[in-house]
Amino acid sequence: MKFRLLLFSILIGSLALQQCATNESENKQENETIVPREIWTKEQANDWYNKQPWLVGCNFLPSTAINQLEMWQPETFDTATINRELGWAEAIGMNTIRVYLHDLLYEQDAGGFLQRMDIFLQIASAHHIKPMFVLFDSVWDPDPQLGKQRDPQPGVHNSGWVQSPGRKALTDSTQYPRLEAYVKGVVKRFAQDDRVLAWDI
Repeated sequence: MKFRLLLFSILIGSLALQQCATNESENKQENETIVPREIWTKEQANDWYNKQPWLVGCNFLPSTAINQLEMWQPETFDTATINRELGWAEAIGMNTIRVYLHDLLYEQDAGGFLQRMDIFLQIASAHHIKPMFVLFDSVWDPDPQLGKQRDPQPGVHNSGWVQSPGRKALTDSTQYPRLEAYVKGVVKRFAQDDRVLAWDI
């Protein structure tokens, strides 16, 4: 009996050591493929911040859109309203705005969506406004859909706002690569663009 217990203990110990060696090898391979990025020091972050003007702004959605999908879809991307309303923001001293994006827009037409973002940045820049783009938002309707958006419900705050990503994507791990591609695609396109103040992730 003692011999079997000793043999069993040796077997379990050997398997554990083998697994540790395998994990170490896998971790080493993973670490070799990860390209490190420079992380700012506290001093670098403070230096960047001290070069910014006093930031005054708001959340922005043009008055002709019920949510971020309607703001950015090609059929309802209303540059005249955006220009007029950012002009009002500039006139009262605003120099930043928080603007919501949506993963479904990137999935549907990444190139077109990025082009509309660039047009938006041209308009905002003309008004000396630097946006903070919001990539994800977990507020209100958990079932977003592209296309025509619902009409506003009178007396209900954010009656047509939609989450990004929606609940189906959040509960389906096969969607995560798509969401990662969205974040990387958008940020990569505008990472070095001085017209963007920050990213709200």
